[in-house]
Amino acid sequence: MIDIGLTHIALPVSELEKSIEFYATYAQMQVVHRRIDAETGVAVAWLTDYTRPFVIVLIETNSVQPILSPLAHLGVGCKSREAMDALCDQARQAGVLVGEPKDSGYPVGYWAFLRDPDGHTLELSYGQEIGLTVESS
Repeated sequence: MIDIGLTHIALPVSELEKSIEFYATYAQMQVVHRRIDAETGVAVAWLTDYTRPFVIVLIETNSVQPILSPLAHLGVGCKSREAMDALCDQARQAGVLVGEPKDSGYPVGYWAFLRDPDGHTLELSYGQEIGLTVESS
């Protein structure tokens, strides 16, 4: 199998383990590859949610600039509004919920922004219907 199309996004992070924990918790992603880069000595991890051949590449670095922040963000679809609300409750308690969830109607759906340990933005959503839009185009 040859990778064709969009395969990954790379994000600089200051503490690899904290970022792995954040994306495991709020995006249900798991590490599928880890290494220390032979040339730079930098720790790298690839995370996926196994729904498609796509990974977030986390690259540990001393300085995280610029950050991916609103409106720039990563978007993750949740399986239900209730599942999203549970994640938002957890994010609120952890102090990483940027704002309360909003229902923007079709086609945007129900969504909320979270801030990862370095300030990158993750959007949780339900009902955006991106997959259906792509299939019908």
